[in-house]
Amino acid sequence: LLQVGYEPLPPTLGRNIFGRQIYHLPGLFAYAKHIMKIDGRAGLFKGLTPRLCSSAIGTIVHGKVLQILFGGAVPCLMPFPFQLGTSKNEPVSSLEQILKETSREMVARSSATIITHPFHVITLRCMVQFIGRETKYSGILSAFTTIYREEGILGFFAGLIPRLLGDILSLWLCNMLAYLINTYALENGVRAPCPAFEAAWRAGGGTEIVVRDRNSSGDSARMEVSGSKVLFVLLQVSTMSEMKSYSQAVTGFFASMLTYPFVLVSNLMAVNNCGLAGGLLPYAPTYSSWLDCWRQLHREGNMSRGNSLFFRKVPTGKRYVWG
Repeated sequence: LLQVGYEPLPPTLGRNIFGRQIYHLPGLFAYAKHIMKIDGRAGLFKGLTPRLCSSAIGTIVHGKVLQILFGGAVPCLMPFPFQLGTSKNEPVSSLEQILKETSREMVARSSATIITHPFHVITLRCMVQFIGRETKYSGILSAFTTIYREEGILGFFAGLIPRLLGDILSLWLCNMLAYLINTYALENGVRAPCPAFEAAWRAGGGTEIVVRDRNSSGDSARMEVSGSKVLFVLLQVSTMSEMKSYSQAVTGFFASMLTYPFVLVSNLMAVNNCGLAGGLLPYAPTYSSWLDCWRQLHREGNMSRGNSLFFRKVPTGKRYVWG
């Protein structure tokens, strides 16, 4: 509803962190309270059934496509960062491997998105019905019938192209940024220990450990490692693993911020000119294509509309519909 531009509550006068007076738009909790006041608690769960169907079907399709592409084995996209026995010049996760696995993940996600997009369209339209108090999309089967009768097959895929582009760009940005950070920032720190520890490592005594290779003919390699050295290596591996998981989360958040305009355009196109009040003026004109929607949003400065649920200020010169 925020992405459509529906603002049922007027802004309130407040101050920013610098003490300057600005108008704040209501946040998530005020918005939810308004919906509950009109539709009760059930109003907060409009579109939940098609959303659950979309998630379940998407998970199955995603897994099946990966099994087909990988021949039944689905490897981890970001392998374990530290392996005993690898040389310093041989990265555990090569760029070629990341490119190959990201490409396969792209195919799997795109397949799941295409198949589940009709449920995504129904979910959005069930939510937008709150604006005009319509009951046009009251169930999954009736919604499929209504869309097919009024818009044909293409109606089920309204807004699909910008959604696909946003997912693909977000995936590649996330994985490539994470790879660069993990390879050139984090792993360099592991491969270059501090001089004090290096001196202690060389000077310390140790106990003999036998390392057996299951793929070898039975020969064993012997090395001397002290208990403190093993402990340091384990702590180092644990720390690096945690840092790499954090870097993946940070890059994912950064990628989602950059590709948010694609999400906004996709959702607007899914409800545009579908017979609901939220898809017509004064909330949105009739867009000829998703590129037309993109250009108009960019011209109005609304490319980030709805990306924040809290601390929402009224931008200067922007138009909103109250109530």
